[in-house]
Order: sequence, then C-alpha cells, then structure tokens
Amino acid sequence: MTRLTPRLHSGCPERGRDATESKGTAHGSRLEASHRLKADGRGMARERRLSASRTGASWRNASAGAGDRAGLSPISHADPTGRPPHCRSTTAEEAFAGAADRSRERAARDRPPTPGGWLTAWSRVPAAVAALAVALGCLGELAATDQGAQSVREPAVAGQFYAADARALNATLDAVLKDAVPPGREAPIAIVAPHAGYVYSGQIAADAWRQAASHQYDTIVVLGANHTGAGSGRVGVFTGSGIRTPLGVANVDQALAAALIREDPDCVADAAMHAGEHSLEVQIPFAQRLFPTASVVAAVVASDDAAVITRLGRTLGRLLAGRRALIVASSDLSHYPSWKDAVSADRRTLEAMASLDPDRVRSVTSAPPRGVPNLATCACGEAPVLAAMAAARALGATRGRVVSYANSGDLPIGEPDRVVGYGAVVFSAGEPGVDTAAIAPHQASAVALPPTSADKKQMLALARETIRRYLDTGTVPLARGFSASLERPQGVFVTLRRRGALRGCIGEMQPDRPLRVLVGSMALAAAFGDPRFEKVKPGELKEIEVEISILTPFREVAGPQAIVLGRDGVLLQKDRRSAVFLPQVATEERWTRDELLDNLCLKAGMTAGCWRSGARLSTFQADVFKESDFK
Repeated sequence: MTRLTPRLHSGCPERGRDATESKGTAHGSRLEASHRLKADGRGMARERRLSASRTGASWRNASAGAGDRAGLSPISHADPTGRPPHCRSTTAEEAFAGAADRSRERAARDRPPTPGGWLTAWSRVPAAVAALAVALGCLGELAATDQGAQSVREPAVAGQFYAADARALNATLDAVLKDAVPPGREAPIAIVAPHAGYVYSGQIAADAWRQAASHQYDTIVVLGANHTGAGSGRVGVFTGSGIRTPLGVANVDQALAAALIREDPDCVADAAMHAGEHSLEVQIPFAQRLFPTASVVAAVVASDDAAVITRLGRTLGRLLAGRRALIVASSDLSHYPSWKDAVSADRRTLEAMASLDPDRVRSVTSAPPRGVPNLATCACGEAPVLAAMAAARALGATRGRVVSYANSGDLPIGEPDRVVGYGAVVFSAGEPGVDTAAIAPHQASAVALPPTSADKKQMLALARETIRRYLDTGTVPLARGFSASLERPQGVFVTLRRRGALRGCIGEMQPDRPLRVLVGSMALAAAFGDPRFEKVKPGELKEIEVEISILTPFREVAGPQAIVLGRDGVLLQKDRRSAVFLPQVATEERWTRDELLDNLCLKAGMTAGCWRSGARLSTFQADVFKESDFK
C-alpha cells in the first residue's frame, strides 16, 4: 500500500503555468519534519528519513532575511545533554559517543527559526558542528576569567537563545508579555520560569514573570541550573558589577552577593560556572524589562545534595528578610518524552512543586513514571527550584500556584514525538494551599465538530500573527485558549494569496498534533517553506490574504464517477506516486472531472490519463474560509 506523504505543499495548481502543463513539483513537502520529501525533475517525491530534522531544526538562516536584519541567528532551546549532575543520565564521554546522530536530532528543538534557512538546514557541516556544541552545553565563551569586582559578564547566548538585537528582543518581550497569563492577587515571593530559547519557552517564562510585574521589587535573585559542568557540588555566585544583555547592563547587588558567600560555606565566586550558563542569562532580559531599577544576584546551583540546597534556601531567607526581593528558579521540565507522556509526567512534577514540599518533589523526580520512553529528566533545574522553595518558605510562603504549562510540541515549530516541558509556578504568602487548576486535564472533542465562526476567526488571526511575529522577532506565538473542537488532530491546509495570486499553499494531511498547533505550523510552511515561491517578506504581509482549509478524513472511492466537482478534494495514488488537489481547485480552474484527474497525474510526475488504469482515488471535503469572509 502506498504510504501517504505526511505533508504536502500545494493542494493548488502550479504557479506560473497553464494548469494543463503542471508538472507536479508541488508534490514535495515543506521539508521540515522527520519525514522529508524531495521532488525530482519529474515531480516524483521520494521520502527520506532524516533524523537530523526531527523538528524545526532546519529553520536556520541560509539567506539574508528579516532575521538577519533583526540581528537574529539560531536561538537555542534548553541544552539537552548538558544537564546538571543530579539529573544527568549519561557521562560526558557517553554523551559524546554517537553524538553526531543525537546532536542533529536534538538540535532540531535547540536551534530556533530564523526566516529563511530551513530548507538547507543540515546540508552544511558547520551547522551540524554548531548544533553539537549546543547539544553538549559548550556553546559560548567557557574559559574562566578573573571575576573582578568591576567586571561585567558579557552575553554568551544572545543571538542563540534570544535575539542579539535590542529592537528584536524588545519586540519579543512585548509580544509574550502581552499574551501572558494575567497576574493573581498575591505578590510572588518566588517564581519558577523555564530557560529554553525564547522561541520555545518564552511565553511560559513571560507567564511566570508577569505574575510579579504589578509589584515592586528592589532585588531579583536568579538561581540557575548547571549545564556547563563547572563547579559541581558548589553554588557559584557572580560577584562582578553587572550582567550585560542587548538591553544594557543589569547591576549586580555586590553586597548581597558577598554576604551570600560569607554566610553560606557552599557558595563561592566562580567565573567558570557563569561564563556560558544560559539558564541564568535568559532570565535577565525579563528582569530588565519589568524591573529596570532593580539589582540582581545570580547563582548557579551545581549540587543535588539536599543539605547544600536547604542551607542555600535558608541563607537566602535570612539575607532577604525585610527586603523587596523576588527569587527566580530557572528550570525546564521533562526532557525528550513524547508530547502525551510529557503532559502526564510534567503534571506530576508541577503538582509537587506547587505543594511547597521538597520531599514530594524529590520523590517525583527520583521515581519518574515507568514505561515512559526517552524521559531523561523530570526537571533539569530541580536544585534551583528546591532552593527557591526553601527560601520562599523561610520568607513566609504558604501557597503554590501553577500558572501555565506547555511543551515544545505545542509550538508550530515543534514535533510531538520528542519534547521538552515548560512550566510557570508562583510561591506566595497568600491563603495556604495549592492551586493547580491551570494544568487540569482538558479533553479534546470526542468527535470532529465543525468550527464555529469564532473558531475560524481565531485560527485566521493565529495564522497571520504566527507569520508576522516570525518575521519581526524570529519567534512564534503559543496557540492556546482555543475551543475543545480544535484540540483534535485534523488535516489542514493554509493558503496565502497576494492580490489574488497564489503566494504559498502547504498542508498536513496525516495530522499528528492538535488543529490549533497545525494551523500555525502550516502558516509558517506556506510563508517560508513552499519551494515554488520566495519566502514572504515583511513588506508584503499586509497585501496577503490567509485562507484555511480544514479537511475531513480521506475516503477511497470506486472510481471517477464518485467525484463531485466543487465538493470533493481528490488524492490520486499510483506506482508509489501521489498528488492531491483541494476541493476548491477544480472550481477555481474551471476544470472538468477528466481535466482535474489529468492534472493530478501531471502533478504526480506521470502522464495525463494515468488515472484511467491502476490508480487509486480518494476524496475528502474541506471547510474553507478566508479573512475576507469576516470583513
């Protein structure tokens, strides 16, 4: 049985040709997931398994685009194998063994999109080498330097985990803070925020920071995980004068840093622990943006010893008593299970964190769920979280609240088979208790329900915003707040037209993610991954209209006579080749049924009339709607 290609671009006729001359190069794919299709000269798509591009790894800049102008280069996700010692499942030597395959596979999530380069992602050896550096946690300047009293830590991961350009970074922060979960009534004593590249975890990090935005803080204490391997068993405190990001220099509270070292025997001044550590650096722009006059203290918690962690928390509690201080624990959640398994595992971890019970957290993370493939760790920043929990309790915290949750599979550039989880948590002195309503299970609709008018407007707005934000910042919005009907996997095409002419058309016909996620994914693919067109540029977006086609499942039919023009989309399969047209194509091109089928044959790289013998035909319908329908 011929296997359907997972993603097909163009349910539409070929660009720039008479419809009857279409050669079928449109049967390629968006060249973006674990299955990549490459069209040869006859238009036949060959399916290739490329472990190097399991997700949006190939979203890397190959040509000058908006990302270049914005100062964007690949933005990394959380360091996958550079986990702190307490959650490392392999040694550095073991991690390096076979790293060529693993690094390419993991770097898909670690390397974020910049408009333009995903079609040639792993065609360049230097790109793979750079991805390996990220995967092993050795990207950035790792050489230990003298940490003098007036030294300023320079950014190590700007341009990789977040934008190196202040304009683009501010635009990103504007977007995620605008979309953030509204704050609760209580003033946070501590928050838990993720530390992956902003393209993946920026929204959840913004949810955490937004909870504190309406309150006054003079000091921000950031506790990070140890991804570099330096200083294991200790707590490395930065004692320089400032920490630089593209937004400027955040002043360090050097007196508090010195007091921490003086009061806690486990705390040391160690420049090597900070030189390349991204888990601290990615939090600083949020602090600068929301609390521009506050000073910061940054510490890498490189020990999983309960006594060391508890002592650090209690010391912070004593030193911060009476001060307007916010503690930030930097941590991602599960690493590398499937989307479904991550949701379950991360719910257990977040519930434990919100309990403010360190023993419960250790119990959950030390005994992860059985039978979960590829679960490398439950929380890479467990030590910072436990230290923040101890400090918050010493400062009067009696309540834990889970603010939000997502994983990389919820992003349009992610894939569901291998994800990293992100959660936002608040510890406060509010009414004692635990609030985990944000992670209560949500059921998708049991049956496919037609989208409402409100659903359609929301999907169109999401598609446009995904393209716009990607052009402006190199990041993408998190699709959330949709109805249950959009939680089901469902085939979808996104079509772009500029002044009425086709500008891009790519779809997912074998959906493996919720419709709300696929809409954004296909919007990006149509704008930047349709090989028949140049990538969409910022200046033309205002002239582009977005159209979405939601597909019904395929149904094989006995023959051409079962096809109803204008109602049915058609999939033709023969001799390991296939091609598809959306229902609206025949009407738009004014084709007869025979002309439709002839063009499908040509599109698949075969001769006209191939459908008359030995071909399999399947039909589907589509709910088609576009922006002008709602104006």
